[in-house]
Amino acid sequence: MEKNEQQLLERVRFSDMEAFKILFEEFQPILFRYVLYRLRDEDLTHDIVQETFVRVWQHRSSLKPHLAFLPYLMRISGNLIRDYAKHARVHAQHYSDLPKPSPSLGDNPEHAVRFQLLEREIIRVVNTQLPDRCRSIFLLSRMEGKSNAEIAALLDVRLKTVENQLNRALKVLRRELREYL
Repeated sequence: MEKNEQQLLERVRFSDMEAFKILFEEFQPILFRYVLYRLRDEDLTHDIVQETFVRVWQHRSSLKPHLAFLPYLMRISGNLIRDYAKHARVHAQHYSDLPKPSPSLGDNPEHAVRFQLLEREIIRVVNTQLPDRCRSIFLLSRMEGKSNAEIAALLDVRLKTVENQLNRALKVLRRELREYL
């Protein structure tokens, strides 16, 4: 080890940024090639090398100037590479468990417009083509999510009446919205 390297490390121990900059400029290209050889990914290599030097700076007070600096850098970067590989394996194991994103209405403007037109048409048919009782039962069922039994109790009608009115509403909607289906 050069005496100059030892002196620079000693200065870095006491937070000398200029000494750190000199060490960085001298060892960064060597460390970059070493990490790139192991990873074969330039972007990840830049991240690992940068993080290596960040950790050196963060732990500068524990530097041992009498020891060679390059093996120290290689050990830190090797640990970071192992951590990355471990994280990548965990990510890969759990990636298949993640739900796949489903397209939303906003992803396709044409679908969004068609959906809005259909929605307006459904509202128009429900408000103009369905008799009052049929409309009330349909809205309670489809818009408020009430069960047939809840609707029957709420409106004080038989369950069969609710079922018949829902079938009637759906029949009218199918007929009136044929061009959208």
